[in-house]
Amino acid sequence: MDWFERLNNYFPEDEMKAKQQMDILLKEKGDHYHKDESDVHILMYAEFEHFVFIDFLWVSEKARGKGIGKKLIQMLKDKGKTILLEVEPVDENNQDTEKRLRFYTREGFKLASNIGYVFQAFVANAETPLSIMYWDSYEKTDNEIYQHMRTVYQEIHTYKAFEIYGYKPKQISDVIWMKNQGGFYN
Repeated sequence: MDWFERLNNYFPEDEMKAKQQMDILLKEKGDHYHKDESDVHILMYAEFEHFVFIDFLWVSEKARGKGIGKKLIQMLKDKGKTILLEVEPVDENNQDTEKRLRFYTREGFKLASNIGYVFQAFVANAETPLSIMYWDSYEKTDNEIYQHMRTVYQEIHTYKAFEIYGYKPKQISDVIWMKNQGGFYN
């Protein structure tokens, strides 16, 4: 089974990208978008000047609990940049959601609770509410995380989306927003 099949079998359709888009990202955005894989893990991530975005992290069921995920996260931490990722809310019917949240929290990630985000799932033609988590050795402002996520949306999530999926991505303000005490603002 190739890397994409492993990801596609594990992650729900409403969180996936098409293989075509991921292949194009690896080829055309190879200075930013990377794949690190072995027979027991796949890490898809984008590295920018000030931050790293984890697009997908998969560790095979037989290898979980052996420190592989921790080592991959440490490899990214060693870059000395903010690390961002998207995580689905805990679902009582899916134990993996709670395990993922617990894993990232153990690794020092924090929820960016003042940022609202809805992943535009082009493959499923759906929208999936997700939370943003981040790690940094220094405290980050909500605005810094917000700006990084705008870059992720523009440079990674919507890259060639119209050509691949046949419909135009939503405006960035419709998928990522800052929350304030009185409501939301972009």
